[in-house]
Order: sequence, then C-alpha cells, then structure tokens
Amino acid sequence: MKYLVFLGTVRDSTPPKPPRVGERVAKACVHYLEKTFEDADVELIDPLDYELDRVFKPHFSYHQNKVPEALQTLAEKIEQADAYVMVSPEYNHSMSPALANLLNHFGASLYSYKPSAIVTYSAGQWGGTRAAVNMRTFLSELGCLPVSAMIHVPKAQEVFEESGKFAAHVKDVERWVGYFGRTLNQLCWWGQAAKEQRQAYDPRKLVKDFKRDPSQRNAPNGDSD
Repeated sequence: MKYLVFLGTVRDSTPPKPPRVGERVAKACVHYLEKTFEDADVELIDPLDYELDRVFKPHFSYHQNKVPEALQTLAEKIEQADAYVMVSPEYNHSMSPALANLLNHFGASLYSYKPSAIVTYSAGQWGGTRAAVNMRTFLSELGCLPVSAMIHVPKAQEVFEESGKFAAHVKDVERWVGYFGRTLNQLCWWGQAAKEQRQAYDPRKLVKDFKRDPSQRNAPNGDSD
C-alpha cells in the first residue's frame, strides 16, 4: 500500500514559535502508518520541495515533453498511490491555499477511486476543524473521497516534537494513538478495498474520464429531433 501524506503549508516558520507546526502533525501521520501497517510505503509531500510557476499552470496543460521534471515526478507519485492523507491548517475558516494550489496542479483522474483522510491542526484550541468542512467538498470533487473520521489537533506544538513523536510531557499517548487510528485505520481499510477493486475491474471502463472539456458532464439539454 502506497500512501502520500500532503503537508498543506509553505511557511518556513509559524508564529508563535516553534517553526512549522504542521510538519510535526504530518510526520506523526507518517509514523503511525509505518508503525501500524507492515506493508505501508509512506512518503511525506512538502510543497516547499516543489517550485511552481507564479502563473498557475497545471500538469495537464503542458505539452507532454515539456512538463517540469518535479511536476511530472509528483504526478506519477499521485497516480501510483493508493491513499492520501491531507494535512492542513485553517485559513479564514477554510483549507490552506498552499494545499489547494498544489493539489489543483493535477487532474482528478490521478486521484480518483482512492480514499483520503482529513487532518487539520492549529496552534490554538480549535484544531483547524472549520477547514475540514471545506476539505470534504474539495477532496470529493478530486475523486479521492474522504473517510468519515477526521483528525483535529489543537495546540499541536505542545503535542508533538519536531520529529513528529509525542512530546515528553504528553501523558495520554495511548488516547492520541487511538484517536489517530480511528481515521488512519479507516483509510487503510478503504484503500486496500479500493486497490483490490481497481485491480479486479478498471473503473474507467464504467465511468470514462473527460477528454475534451467540462461540458461533457452536463445533462442532455432536452432537445429532440
């Protein structure tokens, strides 16, 4: 099983200190998957590792032999993955624009027929919960349907060290592990089920991808000969 954990921030620091709280949460997800599932192949996708054009141009808009190497590599990773973990802070009651921008660079056909998990966090008390509402709609439209359980981490800088391990003063580690497991175990179950079904029957033989433009999804206009 191949998992991609997307970190939804391009900040290299987070006020108040310490820096990059979201990276701690993302690494915690990686640790859980690797420790819990022997067959898990997990990779953390950090948007700071990808230089995107200032003018938005998605992967599918390039001529095939002119796609930037980093963009093509990530497209292949997205297509080959079996499940996704989306880690986001909250911006104006919505998901991170950095995460949305990165994900929007790739067509829904790369994500579709696979599950995703929503993970939000904050340095304050709400854990980014309001961002999760927006993320359900966004991820569903991409085709990587979110599992029902979600993870919200308030005061994440107090829960995790920079390595993604639990801070030494955290006393209820077992409860935190169980809390993460409720979502990530669902993700694994659905990911495995979707993988087996894709291997048994190609979903694109049942529902074809759009090849020309979005109007292909429109209902008939009712005209008759």
